[in-house]
Amino acid sequence: MKTKRLAWLAMIAAALLFAGCSSTGTRDESAGNAGGGADVVEGGSGAQTSGAQQGGATAGNPLEDPNSPLSVRKIYFDFDKSNIRPEFYDVLRAHAAYLVAHPATNLTIEGHCDERGSREYNIGLGERRANSVKQFLEAEGVNPSQLNTISYGEERPEALGHNEAAWAKNRRAVLVY
Repeated sequence: MKTKRLAWLAMIAAALLFAGCSSTGTRDESAGNAGGGADVVEGGSGAQTSGAQQGGATAGNPLEDPNSPLSVRKIYFDFDKSNIRPEFYDVLRAHAAYLVAHPATNLTIEGHCDERGSREYNIGLGERRANSVKQFLEAEGVNPSQLNTISYGEERPEALGHNEAAWAKNRRAVLVY
């Protein structure tokens, strides 16, 4: 069973490597249309990427390749929910395969909420969201010692508006390597 799982993980890692090498240029366009509006899946911001990507060179690192599923570092949630939406399963599986293949790499999962609800409630909801992502990654074989969680509640919004579009962007977990 363990050998079968290792072989499966090796195949996923190889597929990710080859998928990361393709340059179709359509990933960003399809990601923007798939979620419909506020559910746009974005790669990391400057706070979540290294200078290598900003300089235009990825140096073979799949975490810095904008065509890799590993570039998606934000997992969005429905209102008042902490369960992972199915459209993020493949992204999280890609992160899990990367972490299993790189056991010295650590990941911090930040839980965030929109401004609705009390501060205490939102800290708890952000924690449940971060833990939901952590549990998913552990179920995919990631060593728990590689994972840390933190909840910011409503304290670090991605969008500052007071409407559904802004709130949808603020209901998230952020993966920080």
